[in-house]
Amino acid sequence: MAAVDEPLYPIAVLIDELKNDDIQLRLNSIRRLSTIARALGEERTQKELIPFLAENNDDDDEVLLAMADELGVFIPYVGGVEHAHVLLPPLETLCTVEETCVRDKAVESLCRIGSQMRESDLVDSFIPLVKRLAAGEWFTARVSACGLFHIAYPSASDILKTELRSIYSQLCQDDMPMVRRAAATNLGKFAATVEAAHLKTDIMSMFEDLTQDDQDSVRLLAVEGCAALGKLLEPQDCVAHILPVIVNFSQDKSWRVRYMVANQLYELCEAVGPEPTKTDLVPAYVRLLRDNEAEVRIAAAGKVTKFSRILNPELAIQHILPCVKELSSDSSQHVRSALASVIMGMAPVLGKDATIEQLLPIFLSLLKDEFPDVRLNIISKLDQVNQVIGIDLLSQSLLPAIVELAEDRHWRVRLAIIEYIPLLASQLGVGFFDDKLGALCMQWLQDKVYSIRDAAANNLKRLAEEFGPEWAMQHIVPQVLDMINNPHYLYRMTVLRAISLLAPVMGSEITCSKLLPVIVTATKDRVPNIKFNVAKVLQSMIPIVDQSVVEKTIRPSLVELAEDPDVDVRFFANEALQSIDHVMMSS
Repeated sequence: MAAVDEPLYPIAVLIDELKNDDIQLRLNSIRRLSTIARALGEERTQKELIPFLAENNDDDDEVLLAMADELGVFIPYVGGVEHAHVLLPPLETLCTVEETCVRDKAVESLCRIGSQMRESDLVDSFIPLVKRLAAGEWFTARVSACGLFHIAYPSASDILKTELRSIYSQLCQDDMPMVRRAAATNLGKFAATVEAAHLKTDIMSMFEDLTQDDQDSVRLLAVEGCAALGKLLEPQDCVAHILPVIVNFSQDKSWRVRYMVANQLYELCEAVGPEPTKTDLVPAYVRLLRDNEAEVRIAAAGKVTKFSRILNPELAIQHILPCVKELSSDSSQHVRSALASVIMGMAPVLGKDATIEQLLPIFLSLLKDEFPDVRLNIISKLDQVNQVIGIDLLSQSLLPAIVELAEDRHWRVRLAIIEYIPLLASQLGVGFFDDKLGALCMQWLQDKVYSIRDAAANNLKRLAEEFGPEWAMQHIVPQVLDMINNPHYLYRMTVLRAISLLAPVMGSEITCSKLLPVIVTATKDRVPNIKFNVAKVLQSMIPIVDQSVVEKTIRPSLVELAEDPDVDVRFFANEALQSIDHVMMSS
């Protein structure tokens, strides 16, 4: 008897849990739908589970969202593609709920199922569903319908296709702005499935309706459609239909629309070809770079390099550079920051001469900007300029500014410079580095801010890796070891940190002869913080040096520290001694 009842058990549990007051239990049972469907088998899943879910649509949004997600991957559990249509009713109901994220997930799942359905099932089940949603009384259904047309359209007959285009056209003129927004968002996807003959007529008339909408939220979504449509049309049609719209949009009364144009414009250049770009899009872009809204200028400034790449260097120098100069002294720091993050990319586009004459002064002014973010964005991209103008010029013009930043009063700026020093070192080479930047690296070890001192110690390690142990032995190690006698214990701690980082890079011989004696001397320090850090450093040296050195030098020092009056010093010394014993046992 138990064997007969068993298949009924999962559905009974599911139904109980789905009706439970505790939302977590309801959620758990929804997330286990696939397990339950497997236990029930394909036939009972189709006949019992799916209808039950279709009725259970008045739950909490979180549960409905999980259900919409699960149903999208349910085709295998209902018997494969030929039975996929049984999944449509519960998802259709979810497409009409009020919560946006549930509807979006239901549309996504419907698209996933629709793209796998057979053509006959699409015509019999999916297209009628789209038509029902598009004619829905409540706007939520009509919003959801917009996202399904691109799945339904390709498999429809000619008569149905005409009807679907006409329905979509009505959605583009719907009374509710939310529906028109959804129609504008999905127009590009739908247009990609429509035949070329209807593209110029039906789709373009829908597009024109949306571009003249009185709501700016609809118009700005139509801007996104411009690039998608531009790629589908022939260049001459693109120039005739899309270009005038974009030029108008670049002067739209709503700054949000102009902002979208600034973001999308360079994509359109590829669609319309070089000549219209020069005559129409460049002036539009220049207008956006000089817009009176800072947000629009930020978006436009962020695309300066991409736009310059599309143009030839002469055009970029003639039209874009004057605007870049203005933006480099813009009143908004965010505009300058957006410009600084991309302006380095213009150097390869403009070539060496124009970079030296025109761009270098702009780099310098941005490097001296009062806001840290602007300066950081320039420093992080210096390598792009180095490739164009060469190291000598870069060092003459930009290095004084970098040295100035290295002593900046904002510690975050100093920190960023330190992080770029290894990159600069690898680009500038060892000779140049020793002359100009070596002294700075030592200076940072005695900074007032701990983060700077810590970064400086890491920096020394990275430089030692870049230039090799011999260079480090000459230029880094002696200066670091001299600082162990600094009267302030925090600076002595930084030296310990630097030694522990350098030891693995320098290798056993230098560690034993130069670094270890300094550490052993530091065990006699009067400050407990120094002593327990010494214990940690000695522990980190155990794998680096020979076993005999461990026994002769490291162990006696640790034994002495293990009898220290301070509890923390004893703790770390004993930990280090244990790790020596552990190494000995394993070897």
